[in-house]
Amino acid sequence: MSRLVRYIIAGICLFTFSGSADAQVLVKAFIDRDKIVVGDSVVLTLDVRAPLGQSITWFNLDTIPHFEFLAKGKIDTLDGVDGKKWIQQVVITSYDSGYWQIPMLPVTVEGKHYFSDSLSVQVGYANTDLSQEYKDIKEIEEVANTETNYIPWIIGAVTLVALGVMLALFLRKKKKIEAPPVVAIALTPYDEALAALEKLKKEDLPGKGEVKKYYTALNDILRTYVHRKMNISSAEKTNEELIVDLRRAPMQPEYFKELTNALRMTDFVKFARYEPNAEDNEKNFGIIESTIKTLNNIA
Repeated sequence: MSRLVRYIIAGICLFTFSGSADAQVLVKAFIDRDKIVVGDSVVLTLDVRAPLGQSITWFNLDTIPHFEFLAKGKIDTLDGVDGKKWIQQVVITSYDSGYWQIPMLPVTVEGKHYFSDSLSVQVGYANTDLSQEYKDIKEIEEVANTETNYIPWIIGAVTLVALGVMLALFLRKKKKIEAPPVVAIALTPYDEALAALEKLKKEDLPGKGEVKKYYTALNDILRTYVHRKMNISSAEKTNEELIVDLRRAPMQPEYFKELTNALRMTDFVKFARYEPNAEDNEKNFGIIESTIKTLNNIA
């Protein structure tokens, strides 16, 4: 066999092997829904599969036009006999109504670029009737036992009678000294909110593993302030309804957007068991505190 023929055969084999290796790389992207209201969330899943041992440079997820990031999950990997799988879930939202495209996203495997498919999301406004009263999601409540047990009542009545007799005998021997009345100092809604925030900060609930309790208390402080200061009935509203009401306040757009993200993060923690990090906890505390101060200056 001549040298030229051997070179031709080697080239064909190399080309065939290269094409086979490329064919083993699979890049996919998909979303959990393609139609949302303004400010609602979309879960974007990124899935890459490649042969074992190949290096990969993950997607650059800094910005997506018309969308903002709410949470970025960690990149999970799974090794198999025929290759390796990488997968990541990213939660995004949009405040711009319209028909938007999530563009093709690049990923690099062994120095070669691959792209995911582009995805379409329609963003619109919800048909909300603000004249109706909405109710918030209630926690699970235990049903009280309806069977009456009279023994505690009897013991309580006997105890009260005995205490009454003892008090009467004591007052006969000692002149009653009236204590000066305690004057309760009513705090303003602003001072009450700041005091509650300071108390919550000292409790360090995230450090004790009570993240859900921390975000619930943070949410309640804001709701109480809004009710007392702005006369907005917020106790039975969802966070989404509260956002609609606060949209009427003359807040700067960037402040309102940060508040919206903080309230939605609270819902993720309470109802989706999302685990924010220490930086998120401190940031959301600062957003609620800043919102209260801002509303106090403009309301």
